[in-house]
Order: sequence, then C-alpha cells, then structure tokens
Amino acid sequence: MTNKINPSAFAPGTDAGYLELLQNISDTYTQGRIRAVQAVNSHITQTYWQVGRQIVEFEQDGKARAEYGKALIRKLASDLSLRHGKGFSRTNLISMRLLYLRYPISQTLSDLLGWSHWVELLKIDDPLERSFYEQQTLRERWSVRELIRQKDSALFLRLAASKDKAGILQLAAQGQLIEQPADLLREPYVFEFLKIPEPYLVSETQLETLLCDHLQPFLLELGKGFTFVGRQYRVTLNNTHYKVDLVFYHRILRCFVLIDLKITDMQHHNIGQMNMYLGYFAAEENTEGDNPPIGIILSRNKDELLVEYATYQMSSQLFVQKYQLYLPEREELRRELELTLREAGARDEDLL
Repeated sequence: MTNKINPSAFAPGTDAGYLELLQNISDTYTQGRIRAVQAVNSHITQTYWQVGRQIVEFEQDGKARAEYGKALIRKLASDLSLRHGKGFSRTNLISMRLLYLRYPISQTLSDLLGWSHWVELLKIDDPLERSFYEQQTLRERWSVRELIRQKDSALFLRLAASKDKAGILQLAAQGQLIEQPADLLREPYVFEFLKIPEPYLVSETQLETLLCDHLQPFLLELGKGFTFVGRQYRVTLNNTHYKVDLVFYHRILRCFVLIDLKITDMQHHNIGQMNMYLGYFAAEENTEGDNPPIGIILSRNKDELLVEYATYQMSSQLFVQKYQLYLPEREELRRELELTLREAGARDEDLL
C-alpha cells in the first residue's frame, strides 16, 4: 500500500521556524520604515536649516537694502513657490530663518522630530522653555497635537514653578525625569480638555466620569508611565466597603497610584482616608516587585497649613495637589519662574 502524503504537513505557518521567519521579516520592515522616516525628517530639516542660513547670511552681508530687506521673505516666498510649488510659504520661510538663528549648529537638530514639530518649537521665544519641550517631545514621543496641548497648558511653567534654579535648568536640559514619587506631580493639574463651561457645576462622580471618557488626554496630563487600572476601586475592611475614585499603575516607578477627586475644599479626614487606602494597597494589592503605592488627592482648593498638619509624620507617598478646569494664567506662572531665577542669580552674585 502506498502511503499518501498530506500536503498540508508541509504548508508554512505552523512550524516554529516559519513563525520566527515571519517575525524577523516584520521586525526588519518596521525598523526600515522607522529609519526611512528619520532619514526623511533629517533631510527636510537640514534642507530648511540651509535655506535659513542662506537667508540670514544674505541679510548680514548687507546684500538686502534696508527698504528691500523687509520685503525679502515675501519676495522669496512668491518666487520660490513659482519654481518649486508648496513648502515655501512666507510663514514657512520665517520658520526656516528662525531655525538657523535658534540652532546655529545643525548637528543639534534631532532626526526624530518632523518639521511640524520644529515649527511649534520655534514659536517659543524662551530658550529654557523651548529646550524643555524639545526634550520632552523626544522622551515621550509626543505627536504634534500633543506638543501643542502641553504648550497651551503651560506644562513647563507649571513644573518649573515649584523648583529652584538648579532644578529649572535641569528640567530645561533633560525634560521631566521620573525617578521618585514627587516627580509625578504637577501644580496645578489642568483638565481644560473636558471643555466644561463656566461656571462649572459638576459633581465628583460626573468629573470622574468625564475624565474616564477622556482617558487619552487625561493620561497625557498625568504624564509618562501611567496605565489605567480602574475606577471606583473597592476596598473592603471588616465588611465595610470603600471606593478609590481612580487607580493607576505606574510602569516606571512600579507602583499603584491612587487618585481621589474633591470638588469642594479638602478636609483633614480626606487625607486620613487616603492614608488608609495606601495601607490597604501595600498589604493586600501589592505583589512581589511592587513599590509602596502613591496617593494623590486632587482638590479645587488647597489649604497649605491644613495639609501640613494633617500629613504630620504621615507617609511621604501621599500628596495633595490642586486641579483646575481651565488653562492657567501663563503670565503669572512666568513671573514666578523669573522671580526664582532672579533671586538665585542675586544669591550667586553675593557669594562672589
């Protein structure tokens, strides 16, 4: 009797060798696409940098007469658009010129950022602030839309307002580093993406629901490393049920982050309750490798003295922070930052 051969036994798709080949090809293709995008970004950015350099050098050599210099960009935009089509609008040429002025060494331009990112970064006059958003965009891989949102919400100013001069300079040079619980904090948190009209009239439950319905921008506001675990997370002690408003896990710090929302003035017993939640999660929810949980109470108003006394000798993992539903007063934050830098500068001069 002749043994029949089953053709399906030789069909690819089932053996480990084929699956490995499939994965290798997929990885090669993905990496190739990433390198291609980076190469295109690098080429476009370097080209625009060269255009900006040529414009500035033309101006500096005195080749543009005073009355003609003001119209130079407009004239170039018109003539270059006729020759090459899109890409040479007056706005784009202004950005190219700024790119050279603000980054005179082309090697400092990252290949990982597209031209649209650079256009947004070039709108920032302050070099410290611009450096922060550049580093943070690279660190967290922000899209252009995410970069715009964080600029509009004054993230750098909110983070810098609570730091000393050294901390501000480090923030500008490296972006926000998450190394300890306090590094997670922002003051205030801004939930403008909820688009709650003034005067706002929402309950804590409604605010919680809205944040969960807008989870992507909420996670962006919280910062890098947060993963959502659940809402109204049940904590049961001696047959009494309590619920934590929002529970996250932070991948970098390797710990649970518990958040309670308060729409009215925070009371001292709110702090005691959060401390109880921290104790429960440390004892009942943590597994091997988890660090102690972090608790954040988000309140519309924050009585600093009450917080100081209510947290006396309490867990250093518990924080009370303010939130607001509308964009912060940028100029007020900027004045605080400038005051810190001026005072630090004066102290440095006194030491000399």
